[in-house]
Amino acid sequence: MKNAASPRPAKKARAGLTHLDAQGRPAMVDVSDKAVTPREARAECQVRFPAEVAAQLRESGLRSAKGGIVDTAVIAGTMAVKRTHELIPFCHPLPIDGCRIAVEWDGDNRLRIECSVRTTHRTGVEMEALTGATVAALTVYDMCKALSHRIVLGPAKLLAKRGGRRDVGTLA
Repeated sequence: MKNAASPRPAKKARAGLTHLDAQGRPAMVDVSDKAVTPREARAECQVRFPAEVAAQLRESGLRSAKGGIVDTAVIAGTMAVKRTHELIPFCHPLPIDGCRIAVEWDGDNRLRIECSVRTTHRTGVEMEALTGATVAALTVYDMCKALSHRIVLGPAKLLAKRGGRRDVGTLA
């Protein structure tokens, strides 16, 4: 009988897909041979409000009946960054060296949430940055849904990453 939980897959099943073993089954990537290096990533998620809701939020200083929207979103996003490995299958638990979440108006009715994450490890923090930005956006939705269910989240996207095999975008 074959050991289904082999710690090191012999080969990738398909070029480009790293979370499949040689038989095409899901598998966590073995990073033990990778160098420990500084890694950073920046991601964003937008929250678009109906015009009347955006006006109401601007007037209230981004406070709702549930409290400070931005402060709560920053706390939720930071917690999500630290727990990404519990939410996304095959993400490695990482020591987070730094996490910053910025929330600002982008136009009349859109909030832009940006999450920057740093670590020194064998694998990157793209998923942590994306998770932090999207959970912060989900928190904004939760805190504002009493005003409207026409709030739209997204797009969520990776803006930049540094470290590992290749860099993407630029980190500010």
